Amino acid sequence: MAVSEIAAQKREDLQESSTRQNRIKGNIPGVYYYRGSPSVPIYVKDTVLNPIVFTSEVKAINLKIEGSDEVHSCILKDVQFDPVTDRPIHFDLLGISEHEMIKIEIPIQIVGSAAGVKDGGIVQHSVHKLEIECLPKDIPTHIEVDVTELMIGDSIRVSDIAAVNFTILDTPEIAVVSVVPPTVEKVEEAPAAEGEAVPETTEPEVIGKGKKEEEEEEGKKS
Repeated sequence: MAVSEIAAQKREDLQESSTRQNRIKGNIPGVYYYRGSPSVPIYVKDTVLNPIVFTSEVKAINLKIEGSDEVHSCILKDVQFDPVTDRPIHFDLLGISEHEMIKIEIPIQIVGSAAGVKDGGIVQHSVHKLEIECLPKDIPTHIEVDVTELMIGDSIRVSDIAAVNFTILDTPEIAVVSVVPPTVEKVEEAPAAEGEAVPETTEPEVIGKGKKEEEEEEGKKS
């Protein structure tokens, strides 16, 4: 697993106005926490945080907080984004120990070209991350799923994925990726163009006589 070095500043002023001003300056607020220790509010420059956030791989982080020589081993546990700009506005770093098992979500990477696509099938990628449990040294950067042999109607489920040095915690029966038949759209009859004659509907002939006709026939008989 790749390792990133991060230098952070400790946040002393936790008021919202101060946090907002720091965001404007490109300082993203976050929290570092480790089990059994008090959390530490910090700031990290957006140029430092973005390469860790906007990636398809999991990275270990060596965090150094200004004013201390201690280096904290951690991982990015959570990120909050601005709903309009999609920029990070807050993040959580979870401290890890090399001897303690941790739970973490790992991205899935689809490799290969499914054989069923040649017959018109469509690859449907339903699950993009899997939660695993392992030691920090065994954290994979991503989990590869090879779809090369999939034909139309075939799926790869969680139980089909080989887990090396880690345990997958998701439900085994969940389909991660499938090849589904092409969608057949119902063709609707097009409306008549402007000016084009619309066929008349032929009403069934009603066989019967009106009251007046019946009276005239009665008069003739009499």
